[in-house]
Amino acid sequence: MTGDQPRTRTSAWRPSVSGITEVLHAHFTDHAYPAHTHDTWALMILDNGSVDFAVDRHRHGAAGGGAVVLLPPGVPHDGKTVNPSGFRKRVLYLDTRVLPERWAGAAVDGPVHGDGLLRHRIRRLHGALADPGDEFEAESRLALVRERLLLHLGAVHVRNPEREPGRMAAALRELLDSRISTGVSLNEAASILHAHPTHLIRCFKQTYGLPPHAYLTGRRIDRARRLLLAGRRPAEVATMVGFYDQAHLNRHFTRHLSVPPARYAALHDRGATA
Repeated sequence: MTGDQPRTRTSAWRPSVSGITEVLHAHFTDHAYPAHTHDTWALMILDNGSVDFAVDRHRHGAAGGGAVVLLPPGVPHDGKTVNPSGFRKRVLYLDTRVLPERWAGAAVDGPVHGDGLLRHRIRRLHGALADPGDEFEAESRLALVRERLLLHLGAVHVRNPEREPGRMAAALRELLDSRISTGVSLNEAASILHAHPTHLIRCFKQTYGLPPHAYLTGRRIDRARRLLLAGRRPAEVATMVGFYDQAHLNRHFTRHLSVPPARYAALHDRGATA
């Protein structure tokens, strides 16, 4: 019976990614937020449904499928469902290290953005945040989301990679190769190489054809393959090559090779028997 179905479903967690204080996924059917404020930015995408909300006493509406909503810190806002089916939303709460509070006024003037590229980047960021172990990818995706948001707020203009992208890309690849097992954060890499995070990402992709987090994952998979065929157990291999745990290794290994690590390791046994 429909009356037995929960009218609200939520999940929330705090990821291990600097600048993101909370991730919230929710389905509301009859909920109404009272007016309130946050000390963070709230970056929301709707998966379906519609929501009516006010920011600084000015009402707005957003519908799933295209809109991105950015609510600034310290500014009162509310929100309510528009129809009986409610709405499904995904929210990232970003601290002021990601977006300076001085841009709050621009966000109040235009909190809703019909930007397909921004929405796509946010969706990919949520995907990277769904499981532990992909923090480097999440940091990279957050940097590109931040750049796009600052563009909407009038804070920056997107720049093409500066001169000598190959030199910068090679330096980053060398750093990643030296940190396959231990890993490196995007901000740490940017500090070591004296470059802006998004500049690093663009130089690397322009030079090598894939983003730095994908390159690092591929190098870890290569090392895992050799260890598995040498007789190492998948759980042991996962930590040796820098994955968070065996589940993290399984997910990426299967995506790369269409076979889980344990089955790939069995090739070693069959080869030895033959």
